[in-house]
Amino acid sequence: MSSKLLFAAGLAALSMSACASGPNPSGVQTVQFDPGTKGPVQGVGIEGQDIVAMADQMVRDMLANPMIAGRQPSPRVILDAEYFRNESAQRINTNIIVDNLRVNLQRAANGRIRFVSRESMDMVAGERDLKRDGVTDQGTLPMTRNQLGADYRLRGRITSTEQIKTSQGLIQRYNQIIFEMVDLETSEIVWTGLYNFARAGADDVIYR
Repeated sequence: MSSKLLFAAGLAALSMSACASGPNPSGVQTVQFDPGTKGPVQGVGIEGQDIVAMADQMVRDMLANPMIAGRQPSPRVILDAEYFRNESAQRINTNIIVDNLRVNLQRAANGRIRFVSRESMDMVAGERDLKRDGVTDQGTLPMTRNQLGADYRLRGRITSTEQIKTSQGLIQRYNQIIFEMVDLETSEIVWTGLYNFARAGADDVIYR
């Protein structure tokens, strides 16, 4: 074989190798879609469109509750995943649900509800100590005696039950997500919300 032919063959081999090792060797093109709609990969569990729809429903329900959004002064709430449990068959990061709910509720509440961050207590305490020890000045906000206490805190649970028909490879799952807003003085449940749905499919997807 001539040197020219060898050179051409080498270039072709390098080109094929680069294509095979690229970011998408299977040839399936990446698709961008609205997170509030169903995507091309679907299973029987909780998916992005469910989280978006659930947050929207819960925000509207909470703002319609006079004990939460109709009080004066505006109540202080803690809304994080500390007491939000996943007891379902699906693996899911509960923060993605609670964070979506908190962000949308804070935007829509427009001051009718005040939000207290328990996740930030150590960060805030450290800065307060620097101010009070004279290491820094007090900033532009007036200093307070204590950090804010809260009136209500969110708790919740994700559960599921499923049936599998092994002869046909079918799986059916009922998913249920419940939220409760609890009075932090009396333990009274002042609001509760339920979101549920059932799906069936021949093959389930892997949730991560």
